[in-house]
Amino acid sequence: MRRIDTQDADFDDALNLAARSGGATHIVRADLPLDDDLQEGSLRPQLLHEFLGQNAIKENLSVFINAARERKDPLDHLFLIGPPGLGKTTLAEITAHELGADFKVTSAPALDKPKDLAGILSTITPRTVFFIDEIHRLKPAIEEMLYIAMEDFELDWVIGQGVAARTVRIPIPHFTLVGATTKAGMVSSPLISRFGIIQRFNYYSHEELASIIRRSAGILNCTVDNDAALLMASCSRGTPRVANRVLRRMRDFAQVYGNGRITLKIAENGLQKLGIDALGLEKYDREILLSIIKNFGGGPVGAETLAISIGESMDTLEDYYEPYLIQCGLLQRTPRGRMVTPKAYEHLELKPGDVQGKELSLFD
Repeated sequence: MRRIDTQDADFDDALNLAARSGGATHIVRADLPLDDDLQEGSLRPQLLHEFLGQNAIKENLSVFINAARERKDPLDHLFLIGPPGLGKTTLAEITAHELGADFKVTSAPALDKPKDLAGILSTITPRTVFFIDEIHRLKPAIEEMLYIAMEDFELDWVIGQGVAARTVRIPIPHFTLVGATTKAGMVSSPLISRFGIIQRFNYYSHEELASIIRRSAGILNCTVDNDAALLMASCSRGTPRVANRVLRRMRDFAQVYGNGRITLKIAENGLQKLGIDALGLEKYDREILLSIIKNFGGGPVGAETLAISIGESMDTLEDYYEPYLIQCGLLQRTPRGRMVTPKAYEHLELKPGDVQGKELSLFD
């Protein structure tokens, strides 16, 4: 990744230089302080052995990368499936580093027209790792162009209009496409079939998340006790992104209310203040469960009705909140609608027919 330092007066020139240079570029304003990640080091691992968790994926990918590197070939196209925050983007960047190749990144919504894709692919170098996030949102015309690029390493381009129109094939260097999605079911079968390596991410265990928290704490120059790390891990929804977010907030509490060391007591108090309970449920998670119990008798209730009752969009409800509640066994989807489980009543200290729970500590 190229870095350009600039004063405010040079900002437009820096943007033009970044556009001409291609690849990933980070522009730094010299008159502004660096952000936390640049000051303290990014929490993202840079090499495969630094990536904690997802052992099956790492072992297989290590074999494929080493084989491709020995042959001096590009890695086969890689398809990563999993919920947000589990490390798909990080693993794509690690793949580029391990291969010693350039890394280009974009997201499907940013590719508005075929010429956007053509502009990127026509400037890549051989063996480049090209990462497309949320690939299920690609437009059909761009997806059709991508088929030929992935298989034949050529771009189909139409020149002229009407009866004078003709198609030309533009060769491009052999590259590795890494596609990531949180909704594999929305990716078309022809696109999936063109990926040679398909890997599915799973939620992380508490022990894996605790290891990630301890590693991140070292990068952030703070100290965390083992029992505090395990507590934060248990409240992180099986997701490293959430674990690192919780760690940053506990670091703030430790700095203000303690001596900078994240102890079990600091972690418990901090999570209590943030409204995060022992299962990792936050305010809106509990509101969803309470809304079903109090307003709809425990269910079943339709997703649209439930979303309106809590003031959230149905997409947010289905994509962000429900998966973890279902994973925890607190919510179930039925043909008639959403229903809470007996475990949800137990977690909220309610009984069927109750409308108000007992006031308890989140960690009782």
